[in-house]
Amino acid sequence: MSGAPWSEIVVAVLLVLSGVVVLAAALGLWRLPDFFLRMHAPALASTLGAWTVTLASIIFFSARKEGLDLHVWLIIVVLAITAPATTMVLARAGVFRGRQKMKNTSPQEIIPDITQKTK
Repeated sequence: MSGAPWSEIVVAVLLVLSGVVVLAAALGLWRLPDFFLRMHAPALASTLGAWTVTLASIIFFSARKEGLDLHVWLIIVVLAITAPATTMVLARAGVFRGRQKMKNTSPQEIIPDITQKTK
């Protein structure tokens, strides 16, 4: 038995949204100048991307079985616990290895630095 057409549209939109969020994280990783700033963009975006994929999976499996299917929640619970912990461990490793923040890391001062690098 296949799912309802509305559920397929919602799942497709959520998966595309997840791809856009991860693409934005990749651009942030590529464009940001500092180690700590580069670490920040993918950490947040991967969490949001995982939540949207999980929501898409819940909708897909629930529409397929015609009932609420929550076994996918185990995945997001594990990711919600491990992703921030991994980010914290990376930040601590950066601090202990002597990574320094850029002197001008306020948003107003970073934007000119990024535009100068691309020219």
